[in-house]
Amino acid sequence: MVAAIAAFGRACAFAGEPPPPTRVVSLDLCTDQLLVELAQRDRIAAVTHLAADPAVSAIPEKARGVPITHGNAEDVLRFDPDLVLAGPFGVASTVDLLRRLGRHVVVVPLPQDLDGVRASVRTVAGAVGEIARGEAMIAEFDRRLAALAPRASPAPTALIYQVGGSVSGPGSLADAILAAAGLRNMSAAYRLSRGGQVPLESLIAKPPDLLVLASQENEYRTALADNLRHPILRRLRERGASVELPWRYWLCGTPHIADAIERLAGMRIKVRGQ
Repeated sequence: MVAAIAAFGRACAFAGEPPPPTRVVSLDLCTDQLLVELAQRDRIAAVTHLAADPAVSAIPEKARGVPITHGNAEDVLRFDPDLVLAGPFGVASTVDLLRRLGRHVVVVPLPQDLDGVRASVRTVAGAVGEIARGEAMIAEFDRRLAALAPRASPAPTALIYQVGGSVSGPGSLADAILAAAGLRNMSAAYRLSRGGQVPLESLIAKPPDLLVLASQENEYRTALADNLRHPILRRLRERGASVELPWRYWLCGTPHIADAIERLAGMRIKVRGQ
């Protein structure tokens, strides 16, 4: 494998293009997932500890065993990376220092819609020299979306309800996922609190056709997550359609959100069939 990479590098150099990176470090959960699926294992120097966490990562098994970085510049530099992938938040000081030290850093924007997902794939694929593999990933993503059952009209309403009562509003990736599944985001129908939460009283008074829960009721044993364990919410779920859609399916803007869209589209058909 090393010989093949070296041969490809010599070909790129002959063509006037830089060789593909061979020591890539990722500093963000979302770039972790794209990197692991686009680049060969021996070219990945390190990812974050979240890449192998099944609670938030869509590819925990694939990422298991890859070396871990904790995100500070000294830790990253010990891998001597020739490419560093980062997200737009959380490691700005590390990114700034690495760039000042002459390291090649690519910051991948956070997708807000499905086109943003495609753009993220292309950004990472281009950075690691796997353009063809990235286009194949996008083609499979688009194929799965095209295979969804025809949408009903009018679209059933849905609400992604999270810890603390937070909801995902218009212009978010979650909003785009609902729309792709043939559902209408109901968040705008509520008077949100200053922090962007829907009070339980409002949810009960005006429930959506489909309640989408981002976490299981006992996944987070904190007071903030008590809303998911409230008896009123349980009764609401007994009366109407609901589905648990774990974070790992849609927290990051990767093609794995097709899993979330397919699941929601299946629930949309059930809601319309009631």
